[in-house]
Amino acid sequence: MKLLTLNCHSWQEENQIEKIRYLARTIKENSYDVIALQEVSQSMEEKHVYSNIKKNNFGLVLLQELQKIGVTEYSFVWDLSHIGFEVYEEGLAILTKHPIVEDYSFFVSEGTDTNYWKTRKIVGAKINYNNTPISFYSCHMGWWQDEEEPFKYQADTLLQHVNKDELFFLLGDFNNSASLEGEGYEYLLSQGLYDTYHLAEEKDEGITVKGKIAGWSNNKQDLRIDLILTNHPVQIESSNVIFNNINKSVVSDHFGIEIKIGML
Repeated sequence: MKLLTLNCHSWQEENQIEKIRYLARTIKENSYDVIALQEVSQSMEEKHVYSNIKKNNFGLVLLQELQKIGVTEYSFVWDLSHIGFEVYEEGLAILTKHPIVEDYSFFVSEGTDTNYWKTRKIVGAKINYNNTPISFYSCHMGWWQDEEEPFKYQADTLLQHVNKDELFFLLGDFNNSASLEGEGYEYLLSQGLYDTYHLAEEKDEGITVKGKIAGWSNNKQDLRIDLILTNHPVQIESSNVIFNNINKSVVSDHFGIEIKIGML
């Protein structure tokens, strides 16, 4: 099984359509089973296509580009987290080429006002893989030291929603550096989660952010804040950073993470 997570920075990128096409070609090439996307935006003023999906929803446009190159097996779930940049409905998505048995959407922030940019929601989907139910959650979390919306509350709320009796994966932008002791990353691991980066038999440096980006305006360090976590010590054959100009070209202000899971 192959997984990918990417904070898309959608509609904030130069040459955005070409980057979506490049992402689509990479998905076709690597044939990921499940893809978690964050900052998946659509214009507030666009027309609805179906449900809460509008015409320029980044996930929908990505699916359309996949279809143009002959990839038709993917479906996706999306929901709104908050309004971003005053004109976008910013959300999260799960794409998968497996039938979705159940989908999830729930707030993890203390506040639920979608007009406030610190409001956080999780989007997930359950599939059956080799007769095993597995849930995947796309996560875009807050910051450990944020007094308004502390990360610990969000992490606790997230873990209250997941089904701990079944295998699950948490994928996304956790906004907590894995190199900092006593903060959000260590807190997640203290709750019984496993970092697939550490489980991986082969891996690179794992860095997904270099320098200053939105939310890290004073950052001058290399950060590992995009993660794939799980509740069981499954076999991980490899964990690699992607879209970092080493393994594929850059498509966002975050690099992505792809993992290959062994036998489940």
